[in-house]
Amino acid sequence: MPISSYRTGAWFAVFGSATTLLLPGSEKARVADLWSRIDDGAGFDEVLDALLQSGLGALPGFVLVSGGDGPTKVLARGAVQVTGSADGEQVGIDGRDALTWVERTLDHVESLALVVVDDASSEDTDDMDTDDVDTDVVDLPIVGGLVRVSRVDQPAVTAPPAAPVGTPPPAPEAEQAPAPVPESSPLDDEPDTANMGTREDAGPLDQPVDPPDEADSWAPRAPEPPAAPPGPPPAGPPPVPTGAPPFAPTDALSLQTEHAEQAGSPSALPAPPVDDDPSDHDGLTRTGASSEAEFARELPGIPGQPAAPRVVAPVARLLISNGETIPVDRVILVGRAPEARRFTSTEQPRLVKVPSPLHEISSTHLEVRPGSGADHGSAVVTDMGSTNGTVLEQPGLGPEDLKPGIAVQLIPGATINLGDGVTIQVTRP
Repeated sequence: MPISSYRTGAWFAVFGSATTLLLPGSEKARVADLWSRIDDGAGFDEVLDALLQSGLGALPGFVLVSGGDGPTKVLARGAVQVTGSADGEQVGIDGRDALTWVERTLDHVESLALVVVDDASSEDTDDMDTDDVDTDVVDLPIVGGLVRVSRVDQPAVTAPPAAPVGTPPPAPEAEQAPAPVPESSPLDDEPDTANMGTREDAGPLDQPVDPPDEADSWAPRAPEPPAAPPGPPPAGPPPVPTGAPPFAPTDALSLQTEHAEQAGSPSALPAPPVDDDPSDHDGLTRTGASSEAEFARELPGIPGQPAAPRVVAPVARLLISNGETIPVDRVILVGRAPEARRFTSTEQPRLVKVPSPLHEISSTHLEVRPGSGADHGSAVVTDMGSTNGTVLEQPGLGPEDLKPGIAVQLIPGATINLGDGVTIQVTRP
């Protein structure tokens, strides 16, 4: 698995052996499921199918990068930019102008930088160069896991080592002043270096000295008896080596425990420090430990039995021209022979088959589902890339050709025309 580096920000980044995925902070509810898939080694196509389950219109932006051998696939949508070099040429991908997404296949990728351009913690991307590293921004290495980011670099950016605390940075060699040369003195003509440092201490005075009066506060006090030499220091845990990489599999507490047991004093182990600041990266914390608790959720249903499909209160009712009435309380797929290929066992949609003698209607033609976010409480319709398209006519508005993958909110009284004489009337629930 390659080593990447990232800078903290508001977006989510999931790193796996086969794919790397970036999602905006608004997609927190979906990140846990996608992280589980990518951590299990899901490929590029499988992650893309899971990403588009709720429709492309409900996804404001993302970046998906394939890994492994062979050409590298890059998909970008929304306020993100991808730069780097591949096959000796510069690469520039901007997802802000795409109606669906921008897709590129790159050979012999040398470096990639995935940058969020609307994140306040990200750098200015108007003049972006992956070789120009800002030393004031911390680039943290990562192999796999889930983190918050504003920028991702592949391969990892190598930052200069930090100087020890309290040590001033060394001056450049050209600016260092030469050491001062001491002035010569007649007394230094023949220095006695043979006995330097071996001069004998002065002995006692030959004549006794009268003790000073108590009023003479300036008189020196009698020397105190020398203290007993200190004993050997208690055995304790040795310091953790600082040369280990921040992503080494052995943490500091394990090293302290091992050395303390060898010294025979396991009770001298210090208590582990309390991390009051979750943003403080000590270089030894394994990525994903805190994120797993943040996105943990209970599994629905009864153990040993398949989970029930996700059903909500109906937000609309569909009156199909063949006389069938369908409540919109879950995802509904309509077509000549609809299939649910991009859904999990806990989110099984309702499949509605309609007649199409002339085969003008695609097998999976369109999707209707309860809306979310700004569309909450109403139904939304999405063309699933049908061959002959879908025409929507809403009250007070003219006919509109639906764009594949773009969800449109439905107003009661709207009419959906699939072609081949099949129409769907939208009413209140």
